[in-house]
Amino acid sequence: MGDDTQTSHDPSAQDAKSDGPPLGAGGPDAGDQIECSSIPNGDSGSAATTRLYKKRWAIVFLFSSYSLSNAYQWIQYGIISNIMMKFYNVDAMAVDWLSMVYMLTYIPFIFPVTWLLDKKGLRVTALLASALNCAGTWIKVASAQPDLFLVTVLGQFASSLAQVFILGMPSRLASVWFGADEVSTACSIGVFGNQMGIAIGFLIPPILVPNVDDMNELAYHIRIMFYISAGVASVIFILVIIVFQERPEIPPSQAQAQARNIPPDEYSYTASIMRLLRNKPFMLLVLSYGLNVGCFYAVSTLLNRMIIEHYPGEEVNAGRIGLTIVVAGMVGSLICGIWLDKTKTYKQTTLVVYLLSLIGMLVYAFTLNLGHLWVVFITAGGLGFFMTGYLPLGFEFAVELTYPESEGTSSGLLNCSAQIFGIIFTISQGKIIDKWGTLAGNIFLSIFLLIGTVITGFIKSDLRRQKANLKAEVQTVSPTDSMTSVQDYGATACSGAQKRASLDINLQPH
Repeated sequence: MGDDTQTSHDPSAQDAKSDGPPLGAGGPDAGDQIECSSIPNGDSGSAATTRLYKKRWAIVFLFSSYSLSNAYQWIQYGIISNIMMKFYNVDAMAVDWLSMVYMLTYIPFIFPVTWLLDKKGLRVTALLASALNCAGTWIKVASAQPDLFLVTVLGQFASSLAQVFILGMPSRLASVWFGADEVSTACSIGVFGNQMGIAIGFLIPPILVPNVDDMNELAYHIRIMFYISAGVASVIFILVIIVFQERPEIPPSQAQAQARNIPPDEYSYTASIMRLLRNKPFMLLVLSYGLNVGCFYAVSTLLNRMIIEHYPGEEVNAGRIGLTIVVAGMVGSLICGIWLDKTKTYKQTTLVVYLLSLIGMLVYAFTLNLGHLWVVFITAGGLGFFMTGYLPLGFEFAVELTYPESEGTSSGLLNCSAQIFGIIFTISQGKIIDKWGTLAGNIFLSIFLLIGTVITGFIKSDLRRQKANLKAEVQTVSPTDSMTSVQDYGATACSGAQKRASLDINLQPH
């Protein structure tokens, strides 16, 4: 976030008089990091300027904050499921559905929400997400009585609806605000917030809500938990209203500048969906991503039941184990995001992380019942590092395979697959655990992780976004001729490249 300036790829851009704000000039974020490049800009052949604004960091961290608040609410019931069963006098499946409602709500609402994201943009989506998230927390405040289980279901439904506006945004926000060499890192930060929320959701509820028999005392502790989450969500909602911005005035990358040049009347949401469904590498990724993340959802939802079965009375440690899974995953996410920005090895990295997720699941499955909690902490941390670290990999690989389609649409399809498999795996593993124990349930998930690893190996690595950036970068020329000759050549190259880099070619399904 310093004031360092990135030099232009095109020598002529340094002296450009009308291609954008001059370096060091006034205006919004005048000290921001700036990159000037010759890229296709409509049919005029003129060079466009790309710029990185400092505000991009405020935007992504604000998004991460309301994503954190929402993800916390997803798991806050499940990690103290035995306490919630006693307080509301319901069975285990009813409490599991307080988690699975997040998955169920996503499936029918994802398509209208991604359409809204495409039509109205990031700011409207952010406002709706944070508003629904805030409303859900205050409804729950009113539900802290044993006979108001349906009210808490309503509050959780509102929060789950907010999630639909959140999960597909990291890759879109990264592309709109961040440069070509930092989009994967930015996407990882966006996913990082969601993971941090899950981590806090594992840690805080067991601390705030002790397993006591007095219903009045228990209601008091539950109410305190709900008030804290409502206060945080309210502050974040106000900040979103004040700070969150649709997009930077000047695009941050060549690929984003090209995407802005698509005339609105040439874009069809339905046609975009159909192109994605015909994109075989992407559909294989949708399937493999759903299998991996669905397993993560099942493990997270049922973690309390698995730990309590082998370590009775260890509700707090169950939360700490969940925290370990997610914190290790956050580290994995950031490392994977930085690695992708440096190497661009999307398929290779995704395949390796998927395989290691399978190995981590098997190790966790066979060590859970050894009777040593410290072993569970270690194996759960290894599982989380790779399984949770896979999340931003899937998002970014999808954007590469589907560019220039909307990032929100591709991410939405990935998440829809994850929610479907999450419901299936959570219900199935829960029944297997009840009948045959935790080992059989975890082996069940391991089988599907193996299938997902094989599917990942068959994905053809067609990095369209990287190709778009490279096509734009080849417009730059070496400063061997006079400045006039360089400027004349740059204009000609941009004009010709606009035809060669036609988005119609990029839109064709592979």
